[in-house]
Amino acid sequence: MSNYAALIKIFSLSVIAFWLAIALTPILTRFLYRYKFGKRIRAEGDTPVFSRLHEKKNGTPTMGGVLVWFTVIVLAVLFWFLDRGLNIQFFHFFNFLTRQQTLLPLGILGATALLGLLDDYLGIKGIGGGKGGGLRVRHRLLFYTFFAVVGAYWFYYKLEFDILHIPGFGDFSIGWWYMPLFIFVVIATSFSVNQTDGLDGLAGGVLATSFFSYGVISFLQGRVDLAALCAVIGGALLAFLWFNIYPARFFMGDTGSMSLGTVLAVVAFLTNSVAVLPIIGFVLVLESASTLLQIFWRKLKGRKLFLSTPIHHHFEAVGWPETKVTMRFWLISAVFAVIGVAINLIGR
Repeated sequence: MSNYAALIKIFSLSVIAFWLAIALTPILTRFLYRYKFGKRIRAEGDTPVFSRLHEKKNGTPTMGGVLVWFTVIVLAVLFWFLDRGLNIQFFHFFNFLTRQQTLLPLGILGATALLGLLDDYLGIKGIGGGKGGGLRVRHRLLFYTFFAVVGAYWFYYKLEFDILHIPGFGDFSIGWWYMPLFIFVVIATSFSVNQTDGLDGLAGGVLATSFFSYGVISFLQGRVDLAALCAVIGGALLAFLWFNIYPARFFMGDTGSMSLGTVLAVVAFLTNSVAVLPIIGFVLVLESASTLLQIFWRKLKGRKLFLSTPIHHHFEAVGWPETKVTMRFWLISAVFAVIGVAINLIGR
């Protein structure tokens, strides 16, 4: 496939994903509102700033991340079936489900999305050990670890990946250290996306920037189907953002943040571009780091370092409107995404 044809395929699939997600939104919205799948805003005394800033959002439907991953999986399966199942030659061009490039990330997307969906449901019903319901943080981390370990095993033993590329320095064989690195990055990225999903449009915008960036990296490496997958996720995220920007019609929820965070890390490893993931996902790093630093500071000093965490809540607490925080973080994300893609090209 020529570069011109590949670009048409990638762009077309992104547009199709956008419009399909737009078309599915009314169905999802009616379902979420009808069955009252609304988010429960914590009102405990240990989160006074968060509760005060977000009490008006109580009852807004969550599970909006279903719109993204459902769109992606439907398009992947549909075009694969029309191409391989019915052998319609026209749809061969649009089929991006391949064993070499996209089967693994799509499988992980579906598995983690279902787990996140369960967590959202438990939270809505007030079931579970987490604050207000849902899975406890330690249980969530255990599930992150499980998927990370499975992925690490697959990459190291099945795909025989053990090379780490450092832009400007070259490739380094790190042997079995590849597995703990993979586990750490997957857990960290999933946790970071979950932390970022706290303001209307924030996580959706940052993730869209990140996936489009890895779409560019994948295309430049000749991985057209993987680039198409990133573009489809990005297109679906833009449709999600159309309804998630302030005031949000629904929230992403764990079903979106858990699955998309995990897949973003997997794509970074598939493209051997994990070294630039902290740059492309700089806002994600900033969000999770602020939460961890807050915990550390309270243990060490007995007081808070920030007014509230993740750090987007701190800026809200000092008086920034929610929309200003979101849009400024979008700008930061876009700038660092460009820097990350550019750095990744060094020495390629």
